[in-house]
Amino acid sequence: MRKSKVLVTTATNLSSQERLRVKKSIATFLGGKSFVLEYKVDPSLLGGLKIQIGSKTLDLSLSGELEGQKRQLVDEGRIISVGDSVAWLDGLDGAMYGEIIKFSNETYGLVLNLEKDKLGTIILGKSETLRKGDTAISTGEILSIGVSDKVLGRIIDPLGTPLDEKEALVADKLMPVEKIAPSIIEREPVSVPLQTGIKAIDSMIPIGRGQRELIIGDRSTGKTAIALDTIINQKDSGVICIYVAIGQKRAKIAHVINKLKEYDVLKNSVVVVASASDPASLRYLAPYSATAIGEYFMEKGKDVLVIYDDLTKHAWAYREISLLLKRPSGREAYPGDIFYLHSKLLERACKLAKEKGGGSLTALPIVETLSGDVSSYIPTNVISITDGQIYLESDLFFSGIRPALNVGLSVSRVGGKAQLPAMKKVAGRLRLDLSQYWELATFAQFTTDLDPVTKQKIERGKRIVELLKQPQYEPMHVIDEVLAIFLGVSGALDEIPLELVQRAEKEFLGFIKEKEKKLFTKIAESKDINEETWQKLTEVVTNFIKSFKERQGILKENEKSEIN
Repeated sequence: MRKSKVLVTTATNLSSQERLRVKKSIATFLGGKSFVLEYKVDPSLLGGLKIQIGSKTLDLSLSGELEGQKRQLVDEGRIISVGDSVAWLDGLDGAMYGEIIKFSNETYGLVLNLEKDKLGTIILGKSETLRKGDTAISTGEILSIGVSDKVLGRIIDPLGTPLDEKEALVADKLMPVEKIAPSIIEREPVSVPLQTGIKAIDSMIPIGRGQRELIIGDRSTGKTAIALDTIINQKDSGVICIYVAIGQKRAKIAHVINKLKEYDVLKNSVVVVASASDPASLRYLAPYSATAIGEYFMEKGKDVLVIYDDLTKHAWAYREISLLLKRPSGREAYPGDIFYLHSKLLERACKLAKEKGGGSLTALPIVETLSGDVSSYIPTNVISITDGQIYLESDLFFSGIRPALNVGLSVSRVGGKAQLPAMKKVAGRLRLDLSQYWELATFAQFTTDLDPVTKQKIERGKRIVELLKQPQYEPMHVIDEVLAIFLGVSGALDEIPLELVQRAEKEFLGFIKEKEKKLFTKIAESKDINEETWQKLTEVVTNFIKSFKERQGILKENEKSEIN
């Protein structure tokens, strides 16, 4: 049987009787286990004694009392190797997975590996000053981030440290960085829409408050642009936005922050930054910290939007940490728990039941693909976790269709449950018309002999595609979106030249707000279109199109005679 090593340190030499009493006390403490007893004299203790059993220390000295450590059982270990933001420790027999470890230089670490004779930690911060042999103490605490309402408008790192050179943040509450997602009983169905201000998304791929909708596509296809427009559109909606930059270049992060300031939405937002130059440990923690901040506001009954930009780089950071911790690697060198990495994060997005405050946390994760391959490891993982995906295609982007939305591969599993009744009615045929157009347009490349019905569908599809184009930083109000979509699906634009479609849309919205205020107000207040309103709107569209054609000089002869 292996004997425990016990070291007793005293301020002065003990007599034989005192040593016998100490030996009996230790034997009772160890419950009859075998041990080897050694003695050491250290005058700095001033009095009393210190007992070290394995990696644990019981400080009963006078110096320990003066330091406020009387009768405190301290679990202490030492660094056996350190580098690349990872430290290996021996001792700390009572350490737990996910526990915070405090190093002798006041730096902290997070336990991620528990092995038979050592444990692996990631260093939360800079590791340059840590050396082999430095002590590490178990804190018995899990990683938390301090949050208060004053975090709004701030730029912070994943540990809650301000990066914007403003005053330090004072926490009202400590939120655990990792937390079990709310149970089904604590949730309620997603039913309230979260408007992005982007016509193509709000009409065909609606997002609800509490939903997890993936934004996926190749590099430079407008993924962050959609996220930014969505944040800008929440300016007066009461939704709190959290943008977390994971592994992004500092120049890109600065651009995002400047845009949030320019459009006056930073005051209702939080930016969590773990840039490409930050340690892998911070890049790993960033989305969890952002979610913890979001949960603070969600538990207060507020609606929160969290944008993870992006989870591909988050997976890279975790793979880097796992390889440094010598974990077994699997497909594409990722560790076996890579799916759990993102599922435990995204499952925290939900719509809480009214008994729990009724708040919501909506997640918009971003994932980058390579050459449009959505079947690679990380994209398929996140697709299976989320409630749908917005797929951006590089071919559409470079052909000038922006947002470059692929209607066939994009889907929202919440669907019309998170749409206004008015939008649901006008956009019902939109996806079908677009799908038919893309299919027929491909077919039409191989023949010139098309029947009138096919030609009509192709011409309408072209105009709907043109109508759905939208400049960046110009999100639309949802009622404006409803009216614009109605203009397209009604067929009113079928005979309008492509280059005039967007002008017709702009003039129509101005016309209905100025000349048909009563109709516009009725739709805006009811958020629905009944049969009477539909007929009136059809009449207004018909009259506007005739007037628009006349102004543009594109009236046909029979239409001129009707006007005359």
